[in-house]
This record gives sequence, structure tokens and C-alpha cells, in this order.
Amino acid sequence: MPGGFIGVDIFFVISGFLISTIIFSSLERDRFSLSEFYARRIRRIFPALILVLVSCLVLGWFVLSSDQYKQLGKHAAAGAGFIQNFVLLSESGNFSNTAKIKLLVHLWSLAIEEQFYIFWPLLLLFVWKRHYNFLRVTALIAAISFAVNIYLIQTGQLKAAFMLPFSRFWELMLGSVLAYIVLHRPQFIEKHKDAQSFLGFALIIAGLLLLNKGRDFPGWWALLPTLGAYFIISASPASWLNEKLLSSKLMVWIGLISYPLYLWHWPIFMIENILFSEQHIANRIVSIAIAVLLAWLTYKFLEMSIRVMGKSLRVTFILLGLLVSVAGFGLYSSCK
Repeated sequence: MPGGFIGVDIFFVISGFLISTIIFSSLERDRFSLSEFYARRIRRIFPALILVLVSCLVLGWFVLSSDQYKQLGKHAAAGAGFIQNFVLLSESGNFSNTAKIKLLVHLWSLAIEEQFYIFWPLLLLFVWKRHYNFLRVTALIAAISFAVNIYLIQTGQLKAAFMLPFSRFWELMLGSVLAYIVLHRPQFIEKHKDAQSFLGFALIIAGLLLLNKGRDFPGWWALLPTLGAYFIISASPASWLNEKLLSSKLMVWIGLISYPLYLWHWPIFMIENILFSEQHIANRIVSIAIAVLLAWLTYKFLEMSIRVMGKSLRVTFILLGLLVSVAGFGLYSSCK
């Protein structure tokens, strides 16, 4: 679909809702720990990311030219450091034909998410200790972030609006606002659950069909996928469409492998572009199948193994050391 790229915006709302629910609940029970929060992020994000970055660096050695491999090294380091969005802002042609050999372009969105979660728990902890209102503070910062997004679009800074964290933070904060409402103001959303769900799906489908790379995005257009995600989540599993579709075994399974699938799909597609000069639907179907298989294997044998190990401090530091090593190798490769 022409607007398929709005999946990122949908994900930002989901992520903001899930993580903020955890933070709000932990703070209110006096069980929130910054060190544990960041350790949990490391155990959740790093394993699959390390695997994909190493795989790209190994595979890129065989299929890329010397200059292309240097660029891959730079992108691997930026991906490991969660600054890919800033690196891409300094380059041209990120989503045009010149990007067909950039295996790690997609990590710009992971960078924005992690940049948000560096600052967000610190702010919420500050708000909690000062006894400020969560909802007002979150809504205020979200409004400012949305205003920055609109300003950048109206002044023609489309690339900055797309890539800069503060023009995107409002999408995660929209999920945070909903998290607070669910926990403390459920009466605001308890009625018309089916209508909320159908409205949410309608907004997302409209975004998928109406949006394309020629639109000034995010801007006002980003309200289609973000409000769509908001209403679907607020409808809860009690709504008919959510229960019948999103709670089905297939959709739940896709959700379980969604993070490694996000990491794997773009490099696989780029390798396809490198190996085949012309795109065919059969090649794309094979690429999708490979991405899904790799995502499932990553979830089954890597992510689940890390979860079995629990809150091991040793595992956390090993993962941190491995990602730093990948970043170092990427920087070395980019300078050779």
C-alpha cells in the first residue's frame, strides 16, 4: 500500500502506551528503578539488534563495494549508538533510489524510540517527586512536539520533521496520555468500544490508502495512523473487531515476532535490490518469507533464551559490551 510507512507511527503510539503504563504503575507503587528500567530495555532491544547488525556486516563484506561497506560500517555504528536518524539527516536520498543499498536505513525509528526512553522516565520521575499532574505535563509536551512537527513541515524542512526526535515524540506521548487515562480516567473511554475500534481501523486504512511519499509527512497527516492506533487501543480487547481480528492466534504470533521482523525485513529487501536488477513479485514474496523465518528463529532461540535468564546483571553487561564492540567495528570499517 502507498502509505505502508505509517506502520512506524502506529508503533510509536503502541510503544508509548505500553512503556508508560509500566512506568506509571511502578512509580505509583514506589517500585520504579531507573537502573532496572534501562537494564530491561537492554535485555529487550540489544540481542536481536546485535544479531542483525553483525549479520549485515558479515553479508555486506561479500555483496557490497568498498565504499558501500564503509557506509554500512557508519550506519552499523549509528544503529548501535541509536543515532541513525541524525546520521541520515546528514546524508541525501534516504528513501529514494540512492537508498537501495542502505541496509540499515530503517534503524532511524529505533533511534527515535530509544532517544525518547532516555529522557521520558527521567521526566516522569521528576514529575512524580514534585507531585505534578502526569496528564497535564504529558499533554503539554506532546502539544509542543506536535507544534514543532507542524512548524517544520510548513517551513519546508520535511526531512527534519521526519527524522528529528522532538518532532516525533508527540506520537509516543499520545500513547502515554492513553496509558494515564486507562489507569486513572477509564470513564473517559469506557463507552462505545466497538465504535472506537472501527474508527481506529478506518483511520489507519485511510492513511494506508491516501498517504504516499509525495505527501508532506508527518505533519497533520500523521494524525490518521496515530489517532487510529489510539482508538484501537482505547477500545480494549472487549471490542468485537479487536477480539476477532487482533486477538487471533495469527495476529498474536505476528506481534510476538514483530521486533525481529522489523529488524530483518529491510536488510533482506536491500539485499534483494543488490542481487536482482529488476524487481519481481516472486522475489519480494521470497524476501518476505525469509524475513519472517529469520524473525521467528530470532524470537524462538535468542529472545526467549534471554528471557529465561531473567534479570541477570551479567547478561545485561555482556549485551552492552557486545553492542559497543559492534559500534566500534562499524566505526573502524567506516574509516578504513
